[in-house]
Amino acid sequence: MTQQKLADLACVTRQTIIALEAGKYSPSLSLAFRIARVFSLKVEDVFQYSAEQGPTEP
Repeated sequence: MTQQKLADLACVTRQTIIALEAGKYSPSLSLAFRIARVFSLKVEDVFQYSAEQGPTEP
């Protein structure tokens, strides 16, 4: 899936997806659930939480 397609399905900009992938942006809870839903996964299967760093992608 392209960044643009994911952005469109999650109702965000491609720049937001790029920032998420780079670890420069932590998604809101709402966005995290939307992204998980795109892939038919649980939010905890898409994002991991580190108390030191904040949310990260697995």
